[in-house]
This record gives sequence, structure tokens and C-alpha cells, in this order.
Amino acid sequence: MTTATESRYLGRVASLRCVLCSHLGLLQEGRTFVHHVKEGTGIGERSQHWLACALCYECHQGPNGLHGLGTKGFATRYKMDELDLLAMTIKALNS
Repeated sequence: MTTATESRYLGRVASLRCVLCSHLGLLQEGRTFVHHVKEGTGIGERSQHWLACALCYECHQGPNGLHGLGTKGFATRYKMDELDLLAMTIKALNS
């Protein structure tokens, strides 16, 4: 169950620009989605709502995105992982 505080936080994350597009200097197309970091979770489990990243559809679920490439393929292509995306999201929330 999501608390009101968690819902507000997820709304703030979703209102951000895609952190990967921003990092790469790309123009974001479409809205921002919330990606839950899988670090430290089992198969089929979702991490806590506080561990959420701001990603556009292409960077999240597109063929070259996190789900399209998988975590290892994503790390190889972009030289970063989900924790890097989380750090960029936290930085964007605080700027």
C-alpha cells in the first residue's frame, strides 16, 4: 500500500525530466515514468517507493532502455547502473 507521503514523492519523481536524457544531453520525448530500482530485491519484488528513478519511456522500456537491454546490457551501453540513475534523480529533486 502506498501512503500519501509516498504518493507525493512518486509524483515529484514523475514530474522531473528523464535523468538519462538530461545526462546524455538528449531532448526527451513524451512523459516521465517512475522506475523502481531492483537493487537488493528478489524476482517479482518491487523496491520501496523511495528508490525510484525518473525515466522517459524510451530510457525505461524502449529497446535501448533499462528494461529493453536488461541491467547488464544497460550498464555496458551507458557505463552506469540503477544506483547512478537514483543518484541523478535525488540530485534533480534537490536542485
